[in-house]
Amino acid sequence: MMTAFIVDDEPLARDELRYLLLRTREVEVVGESSSMFDALEQIKQLKPDLVFLDIELSEDSGLDAAEKIGEMEHAPAIIFATAYDEFALQAFELNAVDYVLKPFDENRIRQTLDKIKTISTIGGLELPAAAAGLRPKTEPQVGKLAVTADDKIVLVDKSSIAYIATAEGKTLIKTVDSQYMVPATLSAVEKKLSSLQLVRVHRSYLVSLNHIAEIEPWFNSTYNLLMKDGSKVPVSRTYVKDLKHLLGF
Repeated sequence: MMTAFIVDDEPLARDELRYLLLRTREVEVVGESSSMFDALEQIKQLKPDLVFLDIELSEDSGLDAAEKIGEMEHAPAIIFATAYDEFALQAFELNAVDYVLKPFDENRIRQTLDKIKTISTIGGLELPAAAAGLRPKTEPQVGKLAVTADDKIVLVDKSSIAYIATAEGKTLIKTVDSQYMVPATLSAVEKKLSSLQLVRVHRSYLVSLNHIAEIEPWFNSTYNLLMKDGSKVPVSRTYVKDLKHLLGF
């Protein structure tokens, strides 16, 4: 059986969520709190498998709490349980397992638990055998990047990203078959994708080595990268030496 901790400053919301979790007969609620600092102390001591966390606490931010929980040695899986849907992007950037909206629905809670039982990693924490034999790893799952598009949140496969570029004051994320404009700096996006073979080839471009098809010499000792999707990316003189070292040419 999995163990869970609830963080919410509304007593009725905590009661409702605890009731729904207990009804599943798959989760034991080992504690609850209405504030971030009290919750952090209890979570460190109790080491629950799951934390159901509200975004807007009366004096604290659930997003800040999630970041601190994620830094714990035995970090639990985080499920945001909130009335606010506009924070979903930030939640998934913090490696949240799920994002459940109030008022809570019993079927939706069961879907969350089913999702937890099917993924292979949960915040680096090995769940008990009763939680469907999840395979423990040392790092959280990082195969997706959450981006906003047409007022929706799209989860992009990081391996599909060909290059990232600064464009029109925003950042363009170009994948094999799509492109997205995000209101973030190139450096901020780069930090979220540090696990990929992304290299900077220009002050305005990052490219995935796996998506380079050809290297075309250009003028003044610079190059163009011809990507597998047909795109062309410039390599400035500043980064030519590093690229040659990486690719051996």
